[in-house]
Amino acid sequence: MNETLRLKHLRIALVALGLAFIAPAVAICGITTPTSSDCIASEYHRLDFWIGDWDTFEMDAPREQSVARARVEPIAQGCAIHELYEQTDGLVGDSILSYDPVRKQWQQTWVTNRGSIMVLWGNFKDGALVLEGEAHLRDGRSVMQRITWKAQDKGVRESAVLSKDGGKTWAPAFDVLFLKNEDKRE
Repeated sequence: MNETLRLKHLRIALVALGLAFIAPAVAICGITTPTSSDCIASEYHRLDFWIGDWDTFEMDAPREQSVARARVEPIAQGCAIHELYEQTDGLVGDSILSYDPVRKQWQQTWVTNRGSIMVLWGNFKDGALVLEGEAHLRDGRSVMQRITWKAQDKGVRESAVLSKDGGKTWAPAFDVLFLKNEDKRE
């Protein structure tokens, strides 16, 4: 094979190798799928501040040790948000959050690998999304839960309270801070 042909094959191989490394990086950097024309209203995108790849920290011990990894991404061409939550103790939770234009409310459906399911409804108030509903536990019990998401500094704070008496009294359930991977190393 002559030198010109060998160089041509080498260039093609280098371009292919470069594309193999660049394509996943472009996908990770936020190239998104097109938004459905049915979901372009701003209300559908009020929770977009939570989209990303996050490490999750207890608020009483921020930036010490992550308790979970959460990947939050738009789905259904921007009409909903999917969260995959993987805790270090093996708990895995999946949720879909979406805006219902008929009810003019947000909803979340959450299910775990431990047999729990939760359906919450609510709206934004003072810049925070507040959802409330029932959580059905694997042992057959139900509790009320109220969860709040809000942008905080370079992250997202999610806190929850629960009620075992139908909403008469509430107790703290959890309070965590999601920090994007690159932000937590600052």
